[in-house]
Amino acid sequence: MIFEQFSRIGVVPVIILDDSKDAAPLAEILCGNGIPCAEIAFRTPAAEETIRIMTREFPDMLVGAGTILTTEQADQAMNAGAKFIVSPGLNPKVVQYCIDSFIPVIPGVQTASEIEQAIELGLKVVRFFPAEQAGGLATIKALASEYIDIRFMPKGGISAKNLKDYLAYDKVIACGGTWAAKRKLTASGEWERIKSLVKEAASIVRNIRK
Repeated sequence: MIFEQFSRIGVVPVIILDDSKDAAPLAEILCGNGIPCAEIAFRTPAAEETIRIMTREFPDMLVGAGTILTTEQADQAMNAGAKFIVSPGLNPKVVQYCIDSFIPVIPGVQTASEIEQAIELGLKVVRFFPAEQAGGLATIKALASEYIDIRFMPKGGISAKNLKDYLAYDKVIACGGTWAAKRKLTASGEWERIKSLVKEAASIVRNIRK
């Protein structure tokens, strides 16, 4: 099950690439250093091809698409090989389209009302976004106390500094974030720096989820 994979990996790097030529070297670093997962943000023209390259060259890697706002984008991502879909908010049309297409979808929520929408749609996992700006772990715990069957994948303001606090909470399935492979680092080819950040993230996950 894909959510079990998320839980084992612990971190979902959110990747924004301006050139798909960087897809393979980045995937190699992620897979080789303990974080075989990537959420490719649909914010650049290179996103679709990046998913296609990663899924083709690293078939065991958990590659999905993020910042999905329309059913058309969801289609593009799925056709490129995306194994999951993430959106910053909860658009019932997009969520239902993904459900009907048999692809895991994780919409963004902040409020109790949005969580209830997610439950109504049959979801068990949601993205809490933007996490730190919306009250962080304290807010997640408050919401989780009311919605005991929902698990969270927070993103927004999470880094190596607070990752362990989020992962230590059993209702947090994994954490999303850009810090391990920032756009400026990939754009400038700072692969050793990225490798160091990925290793650090993987080490935090191992220590928390032994």
